[in-house]
Amino acid sequence: MTTESNEEKDLNSSQRLFLVLLSICLVISLFFFKNGFKLNSTLDQLARNSLLPEEALFNGRPSVIEFYADWCEACKEMAPAMISVKKRNQNKVDVVLLDVDNPQWIDLIKKYDVNGIPQLNFFDTKGEFKGFSLGVKNENELNDIFYALINNSALPSLSRISNSSDLNIGSDLEESIFIENAKSSGPRSHN
Repeated sequence: MTTESNEEKDLNSSQRLFLVLLSICLVISLFFFKNGFKLNSTLDQLARNSLLPEEALFNGRPSVIEFYADWCEACKEMAPAMISVKKRNQNKVDVVLLDVDNPQWIDLIKKYDVNGIPQLNFFDTKGEFKGFSLGVKNENELNDIFYALINNSALPSLSRISNSSDLNIGSDLEESIFIENAKSSGPRSHN
């Protein structure tokens, strides 16, 4: 009987050690899993608090419509800056997020020629298209854009190089494009 109880103790000790190691691995995995989705949750927060485009464009405030996707790393990177600037300018500028993977927005994606994300489209207080920007914008750039929209002044020129895009094909750099004072007929207009 003593032989059996020793084997049971060894087995129990082995099981305990295994459970402790398994618990440690689970805690570490959960930590990394949670932090990996921190940026995603920021993007989700922006999207959940977003107005519908028709509501934003016709309420008498300037609007920024961001075309994004949940899988877009550049969109996730820009989300904290957008939240900060949005909070600072609450009730002055509306921010709308439209997921390019949602078929509900296909008409707007075509209308504004969305070929890369994140794409920010800018509208004045009358809902008229002012221009767009493609690529990640930092907090200072977003502040400048919001300031121009609020004051109905010319949008800043933000042509720069960005290395933060999912859309790079064969290159680590993507030029960020900003079209200032575009015609209200849309970005495809060449008039």
